[in-house]
Amino acid sequence: MGMARIVRGAIPSPNIWHTPQVYELENRAVDPERRADAAMEAIRPLAGAVVLDIGCGTGYHLPGYAATAARVIGVEPHGDLAAAAARRCAALPTVTVHAAAAQALPLPDASVDVAVARWAYFFGPGCEPGLRELSRVLRRGGTAFVLDLDASRGAFGRWFGETVPAYSAPAVEAFWARQGWQRQDLDLSMVFDRRADLEAVLRIEFAPAVAERAIAETTGVRLDYPNVLRWRHFDA
Repeated sequence: MGMARIVRGAIPSPNIWHTPQVYELENRAVDPERRADAAMEAIRPLAGAVVLDIGCGTGYHLPGYAATAARVIGVEPHGDLAAAAARRCAALPTVTVHAAAAQALPLPDASVDVAVARWAYFFGPGCEPGLRELSRVLRRGGTAFVLDLDASRGAFGRWFGETVPAYSAPAVEAFWARQGWQRQDLDLSMVFDRRADLEAVLRIEFAPAVAERAIAETTGVRLDYPNVLRWRHFDA
């Protein structure tokens, strides 16, 4: 993957930036029951909304949003991935994709109804510039969602902690509480078509030694994937 076109201020993704084809397998496998979408829909329906996907990658989720939203905007700091997202949505006239970072959204003030950052490294401390941009671009009455791995639960959370030992789940929880966000645990899963695909995904998600332990600990083609959905209403 070419790395020449990276937006200033972007924090490198350890998985999709380097192996977008494998990450596509992960996107296909995650949450076949669509629990995350149902949880967000229960909090703030997307029908008729202007929806912003922050860190949209290759645009995997943009067509799904476009099925009900009035307009969908994808923002991705890796230029090659943003270009792939634009190609993916070329036949969808309500979808626009920008190569941009969360800290500098190329959107007018109060122009978005719903913003979603799905596994886009909004881990907490350090993402204040992106949260300020959310406050700027969301209309009053709008809602922002951040969906991420819950590193405090399950084998997947343990493997993540072994890969990123500096990560502190309590510090992240305290950060979001200070920012006034609400949270909901989500018990998601990944279900793969082939064992080889599961193993490839574990190898892009975790440090090499951790990935090999994870592969050894996992049977079959299914993984538990504990997540947390965070949200905030930007009330009038």
